Amino acid sequence: MASTKQPPAPPAPRLYLATPPVADAAALAPQLAALLASADVAAVLVRLVPGDDRSSINRIKALAATIQDAGAALLLDGHVEIVARAGADGAHVSGTEAMLAALEQLKPDRIVGAGGLHSRHDSMVAGEAGADYLLFGEVDADGDRPSTEAIAERLEWWAEVFETPCVGYAQTADEAELFAAAGAEFIMIDDAVWSDARGPQAALSDVVKRLEQGYAASLQKAAAKHG
Repeated sequence: MASTKQPPAPPAPRLYLATPPVADAAALAPQLAALLASADVAAVLVRLVPGDDRSSINRIKALAATIQDAGAALLLDGHVEIVARAGADGAHVSGTEAMLAALEQLKPDRIVGAGGLHSRHDSMVAGEAGADYLLFGEVDADGDRPSTEAIAERLEWWAEVFETPCVGYAQTADEAELFAAAGAEFIMIDDAVWSDARGPQAALSDVVKRLEQGYAASLQKAAAKHG
């Protein structure tokens, strides 16, 4: 007799917060601390303004306790060469070549996330090579990105077939909900929080609510598929 037991529900998607380019870490730290205290943030992607290694490391170290003491991973946007010296948990890189180089430098002790994956083939290469997560939906060097629907389709395909976690890059709260419904394990959010006229905390609170709605929709979809 065939089993009618439902598969276990996937965990709720978690937030991956990306900072604006950081020039003054001391000014950002209190605002970042308040956000991390108000929501379940799995990781923070620290983006840096251009500068020498010493200045970059000092900026990272000024934010490290704020991020890591809150239980979030501190990842650098690039800057693989200073991850260890800065005490970061890993790096996010773009493209398969950069990912392979980062894996060689940082694994097994630190996290390597991969973005800039423009095809299913690139995605599978990254997953098979050992990337810790794959990011879909970010803007490319020319300022372009796939349609929202195409990003959701890629997230749903990846989440259903592969074990490596996927991250949906959401430019709005609406996209955050849609990508959560598509099965993304993490949702990256940046300007939708930092640029909101009401302030970052109000914006993040809205995103959290939309994630919950998207997750509920994903559970309904899964139940219907197995029902």
